[in-house]
Order: sequence, then C-alpha cells, then structure tokens
Amino acid sequence: MKTTRLLDLTAAMVLLVCVALSPPLVSGDPGQRVSMTLVRGAAALGAFCLDGSLPAYHLDRGFGAGSDNWLLQFEGGGWCNDIASCKDRSKTHRGSTRFMTKTAVFTGILSNNASLNPDFYNWNKVRLRYCDGASFAGDRQVGNGTSMLYFRGQRIWNAIILDLLPKGLAKAEKALLTGCSAGGLSTFLHCDNFTSYLPKTAYVKCMSDAGFFLDAIDVASNRTMRSLYTQLVSLQGVQKNLDPNCTHAFYPEPSLCFFPQYALRFIKTPMFILNSAYDVFQFHHGLVPPSADLTGRWNRCKLNVTACNPHQLDALQGFRTDMLEALMNFFRNSTRGGMFINSCFDHCQSALQETWLSPTSPRIHNKTISKTVGDWYFGRGEDVKQIDCPYPCDKTCHNLIPASTTDSLAPNAPDHKSLAINLERKRQLFSLLYILVYVFLIRYSKPSSSK
Repeated sequence: MKTTRLLDLTAAMVLLVCVALSPPLVSGDPGQRVSMTLVRGAAALGAFCLDGSLPAYHLDRGFGAGSDNWLLQFEGGGWCNDIASCKDRSKTHRGSTRFMTKTAVFTGILSNNASLNPDFYNWNKVRLRYCDGASFAGDRQVGNGTSMLYFRGQRIWNAIILDLLPKGLAKAEKALLTGCSAGGLSTFLHCDNFTSYLPKTAYVKCMSDAGFFLDAIDVASNRTMRSLYTQLVSLQGVQKNLDPNCTHAFYPEPSLCFFPQYALRFIKTPMFILNSAYDVFQFHHGLVPPSADLTGRWNRCKLNVTACNPHQLDALQGFRTDMLEALMNFFRNSTRGGMFINSCFDHCQSALQETWLSPTSPRIHNKTISKTVGDWYFGRGEDVKQIDCPYPCDKTCHNLIPASTTDSLAPNAPDHKSLAINLERKRQLFSLLYILVYVFLIRYSKPSSSK
C-alpha cells in the first residue's frame, strides 16, 4: 500500500512538473464572438465585393473610459492581380460576404479582456472584412462574360467609415487604424485618409502588422512582388487612390507607391511598424516564390529553417538586411514613429493572443509587442523602436517556422498561425494524456497481494 501511494505521489509530481514546464496555453480565454454587420448603404456608393455582394464589418462596442475611443483593423488575405485569379477569389470568403462566417472571434489587440489587452480592451473595436483583393484600394469594374467583377476596395473603405461615423466614430477622442498582412498594407495606404474623417481634436495613429512588403529581388533575380503589384494596380484602378506626392516622385512607375517602403515617407500620421525581419509570407512568396524554385531546392528550408543550408541562410539574412535598410530612415528620423522588428519566422502577430500578449509571446529586450505598441501610442517613454538580433538568437519566438502554405496568394490558403498553435496544443495534450495513462497503469496494473 505504501509503495502504491508513493508511486501515485511520484507520478503526480511528474505531472505537475511537466505542466509547469510546458508552454502555457495562454489564458484559456476563447475570445469574444462578434456578429457581422452588412453595410446596407454601400450599394448607393457603388461599394461592392468582387462578386457584387455588400461589404461588411464586425463591431464590438467600447465601454467605460474607452467608449469614445476607436480601433479599426483591416482584415488581410493576399491579392488578386488578373481576371482569372479575381474570378476565383470572388467565389470564396476573400471575395464575397456570402461565403464569410457571420461571426468573428476577437483576440489579441481586439480582445475585451483587460489582462490580455490592457491598453485597448475597452475601446470600440472594428474588423473590416476584406473582399476586394487590392488592400481596399481599387476603383474599377470589368465585365466577365455574363457577370461583373467589382474592384471597389476604395469605395468599400469609404462606405464602412461613413457607416461608422454616426455610430460614434465621428466623436472619436482617440483612434488607432491597424491591419494584418494585406490589411497591414491597407494601413499604410489609408492612414492619412482615416485621420481626415475624424475630429481635428482626435488623437490618431496607425499601426501596420506584417504589412511592410519589400520590393525584393527573389532568389532567381526577379522582382516577383513588383510584377504582382504592377499588374494589380493596373487591373483594379488603384493608381488614382495612391498618394499623389508619392506617385509624382516615382513617375513613371506609380505602382511602386503600393510598396510601403516607398510610400512611408509621405505619410503624415504617426506610424508604428510591426513586422518580422524574416516575414514568412515574404520568405515564401517574395524571396523564394514558387516561380523561382521550380526544382524544389528550398522546400525543406521553407518547412523547417533548421534544414536550410548555409547558402539559404545567407539569403534569409540578406532579406533581413534589406528590410532594415528600407526602414533605416524611419528608424533614425521619425520622431513620432515606433517599430517592433523581431526575428521570428512569423506573419501577423497583433491579432493572435499568443503573440500579442501571453507568457510565451515574443519579446525584444524583454518587452512584448503589446507593451511596445501601448508605450508608443500613449507616449509612455522613448523605448518604442525595437529591432531584434538576427536569427537564431531570439529564444522567445512563439514558432520558428510555419507550414509552407502560409497566407498564400490563393484565397483559401490555411492560416499558418492556427495550424502551428493547434499542433502545439495537441502536443501538450498528448503529453498530459501520456502521463495520466502512465499514472493509471502504475496504480492499477500491480497484482494485489494475497492474504
């Protein structure tokens, strides 16, 4: 009996140690489910998703001291740059509200939990659904046989803002415009325009998450992203909605102003740039797009950075160097800007609780993303431009490499972040299950002593 109890106690201690040493599953808070609102007045403005459906957003009302403060987040999801890809996209949730889920889960910077989002938890928070394929910037429509494709991102942006103004946005005291991926790019494109809609007394800033897409030269010495953006700007009628000062400066290549690195110096509103120096979308589609690796030499490296050979690691370090060089003027000369450029192989870090603020969230100089963004927005100190050391020095990264299908230009690509986190949670649960089975076997498999 004493032996059995000792084994039970030992196994229980092992379980407790394993739980203590395992990465926590953050807060256990599933996030707030927020219903979709269709913009009924959008049709009168000619603001339609690719397929002609009405645009939409999700609004979680603020409360208490945050009732007059607003945070708007552009949804991301790649782009379409030709009729075929836009037609395909129009039949998915990336091109039609008909196929979108009618609720959205708000976590990270959209959380209404004070312990998980201390600076913005009680603000009015809005997620703008993405259904145009040009970062809310196009304004054109084309016939496609018997149907139409609506490239009306700019009108969608305007329609959503006009719908929100009478709901309290017109009285905003503080406001933050943000977005992830293609939505992070939208933040650069619409930051100053957002400010123009708000009261002159409003305190307004913008933050791009994973939206600093580089005009990179890929491993085959081509400019794949430049080609994509040039086609996109032409197809969707984006040029007239780009900053005229920028397009004048970069004439005769106005489509370059779709790149944040060229548009940034013309933005007047204070800006925060959150990005990985090894942004995994740009790694897979800008530095090593499929067209530049027809033989698949990079496949193992894309799946697992520890499998990269020295030549491939040099290319990744070169990409980081290019990103920091593109940001250097902003880093040195912007007196109102902020940045958090870490070395995690990641993409989009503000809308997910695990990376925004949790015991396992990434840190630079022991500061989380949430803390750095909050300090920048509210002017709490000067240490708001953080640049990480190069890979592999940062041990706080939540995940070092995701699945190779990250945030593909294809509209139905799986979310790499959810894949990585689900795998991690399964691993943790499996470990706990293994220990519990071990305890059970020890406790009940020993033969009982005969009397």
